[in-house]
Amino acid sequence: MSRKPTLSPSRIATYLACPVKYYWTYVDPKGRWYLQSKSYYSFGASLHRVLQRFHDEGDRGVDTAHQALATLEESWIEAGYDCQEEMQQALGDGKALLAGYIERYQATKTSARVLYVEKRLRLEFPDWILVGQVDRVDEHEDGSLEIVDYKSGRDHVSNDDVAHDLAMCCYQLLVKAQHPDRAVRSTIVALRSGEEASASLSTDAAEEFKVDLDIIAQEIMCKEFSEMSPCRKLLCTGCDFVSLCRDHPDFGPDTE
Repeated sequence: MSRKPTLSPSRIATYLACPVKYYWTYVDPKGRWYLQSKSYYSFGASLHRVLQRFHDEGDRGVDTAHQALATLEESWIEAGYDCQEEMQQALGDGKALLAGYIERYQATKTSARVLYVEKRLRLEFPDWILVGQVDRVDEHEDGSLEIVDYKSGRDHVSNDDVAHDLAMCCYQLLVKAQHPDRAVRSTIVALRSGEEASASLSTDAAEEFKVDLDIIAQEIMCKEFSEMSPCRKLLCTGCDFVSLCRDHPDFGPDTE
């Protein structure tokens, strides 16, 4: 029996933004030769590693801001930076964000218990499987669960942003599938400012979202990528695959 295909929030978001980018990223292995390291990915991943350890109750090695900053230096990802000076500036920025986050967290810490950190979850649909990795899930005294997602590049977030965030809605489905009797909400933490915002899918909204996800997944699985004609978009600027799209006659001439 063949295995069901898996889709993650990032895969689905990539497809919705540009099916051609999805094809080169996830379907055709030729695309891997065009992928370039991105400094913002390295920056975010470096911070996430430290925050994972800070919130892991089984890891007693990163309990203070001083330990967190030392861990950031040890686990810093260098890929994607243009020069040493740029990387050192980003490292200093990362230390400031971490120190600020830990100070705010310890000052406002509640009785909530950290249930998961960097937990990979899955939800089976009839023809495919939704998978996703949550940064953190807190269990509150009333039994409700809060999915916490860190955004290292943001300094502002609103409840409306969270409510319309594809990944955060997917995470709610994934956590709710594991804990159907619990109330679940999503929270985004903008590390640059400390702003937080939350939203929760109602039962009806969650069911509607599941239907929409399944429609998109079916479209992805049935897509004839070989018949696509790439069209120029705003996100083409900086895309790793734009040189491949330029080879297609329908892409049009460069306007820069």
